Amino acid sequence: MKALSRSRSGTILIFLFLAMACFFMALPIVYTILQAFKPLHEIFYWPPRFFVREPGFQNFVMLFELTQEMWAPLERYVFNSIFVSVFGTTLYVFVASMAAYPLAKYKYKGLGLLYWIIVLAIMFRPEVTRIPQYVIISSLGLINTYAALILPVLAGSFGVFLMRQFMLGVPDSLLESARIDGASEYRIFFSMILPMTKPAWLTLIIFTFTSFWNMQGAEYVFEETMRPLAAVLSQVVSGGIARAGAGAAVALLLMIPPFAVFIYSQSSVMETMAHSGIK
Repeated sequence: MKALSRSRSGTILIFLFLAMACFFMALPIVYTILQAFKPLHEIFYWPPRFFVREPGFQNFVMLFELTQEMWAPLERYVFNSIFVSVFGTTLYVFVASMAAYPLAKYKYKGLGLLYWIIVLAIMFRPEVTRIPQYVIISSLGLINTYAALILPVLAGSFGVFLMRQFMLGVPDSLLESARIDGASEYRIFFSMILPMTKPAWLTLIIFTFTSFWNMQGAEYVFEETMRPLAAVLSQVVSGGIARAGAGAAVALLLMIPPFAVFIYSQSSVMETMAHSGIK
């Protein structure tokens, strides 16, 4: 079969097109960074300016001064967000992977029904289930606890769907060989399934960590010392246009951790999307 060839001019055109697409996709990130270092008069300058002319750290200083007036130390809010994000992400990836394994590699009655329930659950907006979730968490006595922030996310079915789609690509013959050699299902799961689906759960880490990090949890947490950082920062910058600079600094600070997680695991995202069929 004759291999397809591409001329040099065609390669250059494709490169230019991708470079332009990359440029436009990077504009929101660059704009967020520049806004954080603009003084207040540049933020409201008309017509708006994309680049900053007098960069400085005034917005971060203002944000720090505002957080000093909160009822709890800033370090407490940072700890709450880090703990909930790291622990909740780890737990959700583990639970979603274990739930996806029997859906992908076992045949039993009702399998098709369970799969479609999971798919249909992805279509529900979080607002639809917010009241039932509050009733359940309140009846369990979990208000003002870390569990109130973590459990609603654990009920999400997107991770199960993503891991299940990727696990379908694991050869059944490989698992059967392990069972013949005497490996238990737990040994197969931890020693074979998880390493072979690393791109999938790295991708799931990105989505889940971002969800936890930006969580405000105002429906379940009312005690000041239990509130996450995103909720506190949103409250700080809600004082009007005078705090627009602090709001720009907040947007940058909240963007850094998810962006760092994405950079760490970006090589696995496209591979996972290709295997799972997600567009």
